[in-house]
Amino acid sequence: MTAVRASQGPADADHASHLLRQMLRIRRLEEKCVELYSAARIRGFLHVYIGEEAVAAGVLEPLAAEDCVVATYREHGHALLRVSAGAILAEMYGRLEGCCRGRGGSMHLFDAATRFYGGNAIVAGGLPLAVGLALADKMSGRHRVTACFFGEGAVAEGEFHESLNLAALWQLPVLFCCENNLYAMGTALARSESQTDIALKAAGYEIPAWAVDGMDVFAVEEAARRAVDAVRSGGGPHFLELRTYRFRAHSMFDPELYREKAEVARWMERDPIRLLKDSMDAAGQLPAETWETLQADVDAEMAAGVEFAEAGTLEPVEELTRFVYSDRTPGADQAGRAAG
Repeated sequence: MTAVRASQGPADADHASHLLRQMLRIRRLEEKCVELYSAARIRGFLHVYIGEEAVAAGVLEPLAAEDCVVATYREHGHALLRVSAGAILAEMYGRLEGCCRGRGGSMHLFDAATRFYGGNAIVAGGLPLAVGLALADKMSGRHRVTACFFGEGAVAEGEFHESLNLAALWQLPVLFCCENNLYAMGTALARSESQTDIALKAAGYEIPAWAVDGMDVFAVEEAARRAVDAVRSGGGPHFLELRTYRFRAHSMFDPELYREKAEVARWMERDPIRLLKDSMDAAGQLPAETWETLQADVDAEMAAGVEFAEAGTLEPVEELTRFVYSDRTPGADQAGRAAG
């Protein structure tokens, strides 16, 4: 296990601009979701990713298109880097054009075509899925990586320990990404874990693990690239503890009585978007007109996504029971195999 690594800043202006765009896209999507939820256009539960953008942007950057991503119910940011804003928003609107035909909603975004496997509402529920995906890849001889995101609250669940144990025992190609934002819903980490160094817990399973400044997108990308390369080359599972912070409450229903406003304000001084923008400004890499154009482009993308969702169609009432049972008739598979 190694200590938190600090980035060296934006050496390449184009790459820095790309990462800035990715984080800004996530931020604007989440801000739009809050707006739409407040206007009752989106219903149900909603957990936004504001403040944690550097984690998704940094970790997904070194992943290949064929790699799998497994996320939590706070997954809009991860999904946006794989799935279009229109398909995500249409899903939240409950429209057929959504990535899950409107049946999953905010907490269950899923898109097999882009190998984005949730959106999982159960705490730690994605870890066994990631282990299964990685096992399938290893047994099939595919050089894929499965990146699994989960919060530090998942560390208290049995699935966390079972999944890490099996991944290490079988040397599976999975990258465990713990998004440690210090609060499992309303429970502070120190109130639920006697050992608050999450990377140390992973190291106990003989998994290479280290902690990363989750507010620094370059530090996240550097650590993720190092881990992804090792996993893909047969180095077995790796573990990143990404120390981050959510700026908003756990969900739109959360009165947020468990943390001080002064604490939130301190963390907001390390806004990952502002950190990168200020660094690029200092290096002369972000002229004012470029920043304005970037914001306009992202705003236009989100506006188009909302328009797509608003124009979407609701599922016909007669199809509401579809997918509850298989569409196949009994015996059809056997008959098909016999005929073949």
